Amino acid sequence: MIEERKSVNLNSNVVQNLVLENREKLSISGVNDVLSFDDQVVMVDTELGLLTVKGENIRINKLSLDTSEVIVEGEISSLNYSQKSQEKNNGTSLLSKIFK
Repeated sequence: MIEERKSVNLNSNVVQNLVLENREKLSISGVNDVLSFDDQVVMVDTELGLLTVKGENIRINKLSLDTSEVIVEGEISSLNYSQKSQEKNNGTSLLSKIFK
């Protein structure tokens, strides 16, 4: 739990905004890449981790990697952050220690 707080504090100079309007339009800044999407799930790689947007009839209305912005529209039911896989395996797993 403490390690998670430290990793968030290390990224304190990163600015990311999520603006959800009426659960229908989500504006995301600080986007590195869109990893996958369909009409129910959009997975976005952001400066603060992997963001998963779930819902119905979801579509990407705007994608600009130059300005690091994505706009997702549809019936949005959930937003979930998870750490990037590289940060999770930060050399702390048993196998990574064995095979150094």
